[in-house]
Amino acid sequence: MITPAKPGSRAGNRATAERWQWLLQRAGHRVTVVTEYAGEPCDAFIALHAWRSVEAVRRFRSSWPERPLIVALTGTDIYRHQREYPEDTRYSMAEADALIGLHDRLAADIPAGFSDKLVTLYQSAAGPEDFPQVQPEVAGADFNVCVIGHLREEKDSLRAACASRLLPPESRIRVLCAGKPHNEQWQAMAEREMGENHRFRWLGELDQAQTRQLMVNSKVMVISSVMEGGANVVSEACRAGLPVIASDIPGNLGLLGEDYPGYFPVQNERALADLLNRAETDPTFLGSLKSAVSRLADRFTPEREQASLEQALALAVQRRSQRA
Repeated sequence: MITPAKPGSRAGNRATAERWQWLLQRAGHRVTVVTEYAGEPCDAFIALHAWRSVEAVRRFRSSWPERPLIVALTGTDIYRHQREYPEDTRYSMAEADALIGLHDRLAADIPAGFSDKLVTLYQSAAGPEDFPQVQPEVAGADFNVCVIGHLREEKDSLRAACASRLLPPESRIRVLCAGKPHNEQWQAMAEREMGENHRFRWLGELDQAQTRQLMVNSKVMVISSVMEGGANVVSEACRAGLPVIASDIPGNLGLLGEDYPGYFPVQNERALADLLNRAETDPTFLGSLKSAVSRLADRFTPEREQASLEQALALAVQRRSQRA
């Protein structure tokens, strides 16, 4: 399995690769995760990213043309690279014997000829039993809203901070943002927002234990992305029972469902502020969000993700055998 994210990285694609390695090993397979591929022998190859892994895909296809290839499609593959680098991105998609999509609306966003080899996989997350208790000093204090993910354009990472500026003066909402900045510009933007906005605090990059503590200390999570392939942080929130307020992009709709009550128009901080204010002041609305994510929790279990991985592997083997 190849991923562009190096060992030790807290990027989502590294976490995905290592989780898939564990799930496939639990199913009886031997799995090696690499960031470079020189044509080494293997029985099957999984590439995370159609575009970023295209050279590895080419090398695997030329070295082992008869062996099955699986390509996992990311949000940037579908909603950016497919448009900006169509030849390379669609080469990987075309050569794959099976494609993995991370939300159930993805079939509408790839060429129709590829839909018969698409497997929808919902990324899994730990259950509430693996989360800590709310910190005593937090309980009953501010109405914490968390934003989790690297600070970058695709995540629209400061949209909740912008929305918090529009809240009424009596609001107790505080936006806590956790994530590594994509570059110095994003770091400067986060620091400037923190200096100007008393409702906003940037926490920097957190480890898993710190992230889980942030989630249990929060009343709501905002995912404001302009593009997503299917964010694992949504899976984590649903499994933890943390209400989500999400931008109405395909990657969120494809995880939470059309009828989920907590959407706002992408990049619209006025609509986001209205939803945040409603979550804080209307217990019935907040309860409806919590009930909705709780109903979705079983969609994001490790057992279901493992079954989807094995389905994708079996499909790739079958299609490669038929092609041969």
